[in-house]
Amino acid sequence: MDNIVVVRGGGDLATGVIHKLHRCNIKVVVLECEHPTAIRRTVSFCNAVFENEMVVEDVKCRLAYNIEEIYQILEDGDIPLIIDEKCEIIKDIKPVAVIDAIIAKKNIGTSIDMAPITIALGPGFEAGKDVHAVIETKRGHNLGRIIYEGFAAKNTGIPGEIKGYSKERVIHSPCEGIINNISEIGDYVEQNQIIATVGNENVYASLSGILRGIIYDKTYVKKGLKIADIDPRKEELQNCYKISDKARCIAGGTLEALLNMCSTKNIKIF
Repeated sequence: MDNIVVVRGGGDLATGVIHKLHRCNIKVVVLECEHPTAIRRTVSFCNAVFENEMVVEDVKCRLAYNIEEIYQILEDGDIPLIIDEKCEIIKDIKPVAVIDAIIAKKNIGTSIDMAPITIALGPGFEAGKDVHAVIETKRGHNLGRIIYEGFAAKNTGIPGEIKGYSKERVIHSPCEGIINNISEIGDYVEQNQIIATVGNENVYASLSGILRGIIYDKTYVKKGLKIADIDPRKEELQNCYKISDKARCIAGGTLEALLNMCSTKNIKIF
């Protein structure tokens, strides 16, 4: 099967990219790690690792265990996801493009020679050296912009502001251990309400609002890991189940970069 694009990562921003490519009739294979830590799981294809399949806005992603299952899922019109943190399947698939959408803020193993076209999202990569193009992921005027030389903006560690709240929206693990979720994505929570426990410590809601994301139940987490996200807008419940504006903007830039380089390199993607 020709013209496959491999995407590393299946979190919420990666899912925006994967979803758009799939809707444009581009064949996509997703590579994930064994224990994904995405918190916006209702809009993250990586949730298929835990549930065997994941549907986001009417597009289905299914867990595959080998290359035969990958091809079968593609034939069925769905998106295959395989656990392959070291990208070993790439040598068999021989994709036309590899997109690093892990959003690790650093390069954890993607190189420009992995495929004829390589693209990375966010900081940690030098366009023209590590990959062919980098997509800006920082909110602002340059969000989604394609960078062919140089770097994306450095990670500030400060989440986007919603209704006057920024850092307050994000909850980090108070300690190392197994998380036990009490609240679920989509629940309305009050400030200081216990939404989970990690080990013997309680995890409290940092403010009142909709629990937009929380890491998968029974996941082993390290102290300080981002484990939950609260949207203070009670009326925005539907956002828990829709790809974000940020993800869609990044997806648009990624698609443009992919098609532009396919044209330049005379590569057929369809």
